[in-house]
Amino acid sequence: MDTEITQLLVRARNGEPERLGEVFQALYPELMRMARSRLRGCNATMTPTVLVHELFLRVTSSDSLSLVDRRHFFAAAAQALRWIMVEDARRSLSQKRGGGAVHVELDEELSPAAPTGAADTGVLALHEGLDALEELSPQRRQVVELRYFAGLEFKEVAELLGISERTAQREWERARAFLLAMLEEGGDG
Repeated sequence: MDTEITQLLVRARNGEPERLGEVFQALYPELMRMARSRLRGCNATMTPTVLVHELFLRVTSSDSLSLVDRRHFFAAAAQALRWIMVEDARRSLSQKRGGGAVHVELDEELSPAAPTGAADTGVLALHEGLDALEELSPQRRQVVELRYFAGLEFKEVAELLGISERTAQREWERARAFLLAMLEEGGDG
């Protein structure tokens, strides 16, 4: 299937953008699994189907996106999911009254475990943390995006990034420690 996806992406880059639709159709079950995983337990205003369809619109409407293979597709999908969720959180928070800082607790998976509205704040805080992590280690940011936003297992992350599964796990632990420290620091200030 990887070869088929790569061939479709090559054709899309070479003037057949409708081939991206075929890529989405082939990967739809995986994309829905990603979306369900990401939205599970959140007070999200969107459903997995809406999230995947928004992802499709983002990817197919981007003129500058040049996807090379399945790995690149999922890396781009994870990044797009991040931005879609950040925009949704910002929109949701801008509609609420009172604003104010909300303390966000994170469990082992970096999932916001907080009252209504705080999940949106948690997504935004994580987004800012990922921007800071990018400066330190782009690979760690990718690991977090693929694990957290795409919901991939370490084995899948390792394959997509061309690293060992153990390296993916180490990068996750380091990134997680950095992000938790940053989020704790932000909650105290």
